[in-house]
Amino acid sequence: MEQTTQISPADIARQLEFCQKAAALSARRPQQPLALVDTYGCQQNEADSERLRGFLAAMGFGFTQNEEEAQIIVLNTCAIREHAEQRVFGNVGALVHVKRRHPDTLICLCGCMVQQPHAAEKLRTSFRHVDLVFGPQALWRFPEMVYTLLTQQGRIFSVEDEAGSITEGIPVVRQDRGEAWVSIMYGCNNFCSYCIVPYVRGRERSRRQPDILAEVRQLVQAGYRDITLLGQNVNSYGKDLPEPTDFSALLEAVNAIPGDFLIRFMTSHPKDATLRLFQTMARCEKVAPVLHLPFQAGNDRILKAMNRRHTRAQYLEKIQALRDLIPDIVLTSDVIVGFPGETTREFEDTLAVLEAVRFDALFTFLYSPREGTPAARMDDPMPREEKLQNFNRLTALQDRISEEKHAAYVGKTLRCLVDGASGDLRWPLDDPHYHELTARTPGNRLVRTTGPETAVGQFRDIHITGANKWSLFGTLV
Repeated sequence: MEQTTQISPADIARQLEFCQKAAALSARRPQQPLALVDTYGCQQNEADSERLRGFLAAMGFGFTQNEEEAQIIVLNTCAIREHAEQRVFGNVGALVHVKRRHPDTLICLCGCMVQQPHAAEKLRTSFRHVDLVFGPQALWRFPEMVYTLLTQQGRIFSVEDEAGSITEGIPVVRQDRGEAWVSIMYGCNNFCSYCIVPYVRGRERSRRQPDILAEVRQLVQAGYRDITLLGQNVNSYGKDLPEPTDFSALLEAVNAIPGDFLIRFMTSHPKDATLRLFQTMARCEKVAPVLHLPFQAGNDRILKAMNRRHTRAQYLEKIQALRDLIPDIVLTSDVIVGFPGETTREFEDTLAVLEAVRFDALFTFLYSPREGTPAARMDDPMPREEKLQNFNRLTALQDRISEEKHAAYVGKTLRCLVDGASGDLRWPLDDPHYHELTARTPGNRLVRTTGPETAVGQFRDIHITGANKWSLFGTLV
C-alpha cells in the first residue's frame, strides 16, 4: 500500500521562495502578466484550481478569461469520462494557434487526466506546444516548475506514479464571495470497477482536524456562509490518522465553530454512510439538510460487478433511516446507465429505485470505459441505441419527479443564501438597482429571483412563487 507523504513546511517555504522569484520577473514587465485557469470536472478540481490561482497570485499574476491576454494558461483536467478527456484534447489542440501568435505563453495541463499514462504520452508526442504537464500529486511543486520554464528552455512532465501527499500552507484565491470548498481528504480506496480516480489520485489520506478547523474558522471570519467539505469519500475521513476520529466527529467540530453558516459535504459512499452520520446531521443545526449519496445502479448483480459493496436493499434501508431522522432531507444521487453486461431488465431495477426514493435531482451518465479499469475489459454486448433508450427513460422519469418535488415548494418562504448576480436582466426595468439573482435553499435547490446586488452573500428569506424541473422562482421578502 502506498504511504502518504506529508509535505513539510520547509518544502512549502521553498515553493513560496520560487513564487517571490517569479514575482520579481513579473515586476519587470511593463504590465502585470495575466493567467487563465480553466477547470474541468468535480469540486475537488475546483478546490485544486483555487490553490493554483493562489500560487499564481503570489507569483505576481493577475487573472483573465481571455486566452489571447494570458501569459500562462492552465487547464485543470478531468478523467472521469471519455467525453471530458476528448474535450480537453480538443481545447488544448486549439491552443496551438495561441502559441503561434504568442510564443512566450506557457501552456500547462494538470489534474486527473494527465496522470493516466496514455494521456501523458499523447500530450508528450502529439501536443508539442504544451510546456508543462503535472498530476495532482505534484501540484505543490507548481511554482518551482513555472519558474524553471520562465528562466530555461524546455518542457516539464511530472506525472510519475508517486504516493499521495498532504500539503498545508498553499495560498488560495477563491472564485466565490459566499461559498467555499474545503478539502478534508484526498484519494480513494474503493476501486469501483468503472472508476479511474484511485489510480490517478492515490489512496485515501486525511488532513488533520486542527488544520481543517483553522481553515473553516478563517473562512467564516472572512464572511463565507456556505462551506462544503470535500473528499472522494468523506465518510472514510480519519481512518488513516494516528488519533482516533471519524467524519461524524469532524462534522460536530465544524458545527461548533461560531458563526452563521451552512455546512455541506460530498461525496458520500453508501457502504460508509452510517446511522451515526445521519444522527449527527440531524443534531447539528448548521449541517444542511441535503445528502448526495450515489447508488449507481439498482440491480444487485450489476452493483457487485461495479464493486460497489452495497446492495439495493441496504441502500434503501439507509435512505429510510435518514428520512426517519430528517424528514425534509434533500436527496441527490449518481446513476450509470449501460454498465458492461447490464440488460434492460436489470436496468429497470434502477427505475424502481428512483420510484421508491424519489430523488430531488440526479446526475446521470452513460457508461464510459476508462483505460486501466477492470470494467473496460468486460464484455459489453448491449447496442448503444438500446443504452440511449434506457438513458432517456431514466431522465424522463427523474425530470417528472424533480418537477413534482419542486412544485411542492411553491407558496413556501425559505431562508436562502443569495450567491450570484448576473447584472443582465433588470427588474423593474426602470430601477437600475435590481438584478437577476441566484440563491440556494438549505437543500441546495437553485432559486432565481431579483433584487439588489448587495444581497449577494447574505441569507435572505425568499417566497417561492414558481418552479420547473431545474429550479425554483421567488421574490425576496
